[in-house]
Amino acid sequence: MPKIVDHEKRRVLISEATWRVIQKEGMEGATVRNIAKEAGLSLGALRHYFSTHEELLLYSMNLVKENAAKRMEKIAMGDLDPVEKVLRLLLEMIPTSSETRIEMEVWFAFMFHSLHKKETYVKYDDGIFTAILKMFDLLEHFGLLQEGIKKEEEAEILHALVDGLAIHGLVEPESLPRLKAEKLLNLHLQKIIKPKEAVTKGF
Repeated sequence: MPKIVDHEKRRVLISEATWRVIQKEGMEGATVRNIAKEAGLSLGALRHYFSTHEELLLYSMNLVKENAAKRMEKIAMGDLDPVEKVLRLLLEMIPTSSETRIEMEVWFAFMFHSLHKKETYVKYDDGIFTAILKMFDLLEHFGLLQEGIKKEEEAEILHALVDGLAIHGLVEPESLPRLKAEKLLNLHLQKIIKPKEAVTKGF
């Protein structure tokens, strides 16, 4: 009886092999030959799933975004205090685990690779700013935002903070453990949300 192959699962495994190659050798090392070797496949077998190198890279890049989106959706649907929920969502945007670190390394590698290919450059939206705006909507819905807060401006500031922490976490991971990242984000959130006593009185 012929072996049934889950083609989508195989494409994911090849993409994860692509991530590992990029993490070890950079984008210049992410050749079809190196990726096939990392995935334990022949070149012919790899081309059965991805007809071109660009198709493979694009799929691998989108998979990074999809994985992060799934984790964030799970948090968003969870039964958490709104402020705690926002904090957990923000932490997903910072590399504080081996999983998020490799994904973020790969995402930045893809972004710079695309930026330098002027003739085929496509601007990829990581969705972070949009997600942060939704977090402000959530806090506003529960009456947790400080009076006079300008959501768009504050979202830009928080976006910049998250990006800065993300880069810092990639360059010097030992200096930004999860607890430290959580503390820094929480300190910033306290400047945006109302004190607990003010929220309690409001209800």
